[in-house]
Amino acid sequence: MRYPEEHKDAVRSRIVEEASRALRKAGIDGVSIPALMKRAGLTHGGFYAHFENRDELVAEAVRFAANETGAGVFERARSLDEALGAYLSAPHVDAPEAGCVVAALGAEGPRQSAPVRRAFAWAARGLIDLVQQKLAPGRERARPSDEALEVTARMVGAVVLARLVDDEALGRRLLAVARRT
Repeated sequence: MRYPEEHKDAVRSRIVEEASRALRKAGIDGVSIPALMKRAGLTHGGFYAHFENRDELVAEAVRFAANETGAGVFERARSLDEALGAYLSAPHVDAPEAGCVVAALGAEGPRQSAPVRRAFAWAARGLIDLVQQKLAPGRERARPSDEALEVTARMVGAVVLARLVDDEALGRRLLAVARRT
């Protein structure tokens, strides 16, 4: 029996969403296709009915995660300060599987295949654009301002460092300093 096209699209979306969470938590090489499919409640054999290869799934998962951050942090925030408060927070640091894909996996991006690198480039540029929009609402810019680049780098760097220092108090201080400056 064939399923309607909507069913296939819904299953694909479920796989991408599960992959985005698993990859952000365990790293790009930290999760196998069988494990991802199991998380989605499906069999490994069904993977190729939805994706040509693993890189296609990873690239789509990176884009999904970037859109999730955009919607969850930037679209809800009324100002840059509000967005920074959400991004530079203990819950964001403590839950990489639900957070920014650039902070969670960005360092792995350059070592990936071309389609995955392109997805990471799209995510990083999108994050810069979201910051730019909060800095200058309603103004379209062909190039992001230096301030948008600085703020974005500070945001991502503070989250990465807060996860790395293995000292909760120092991690929280990093976030606070990044929010203040």
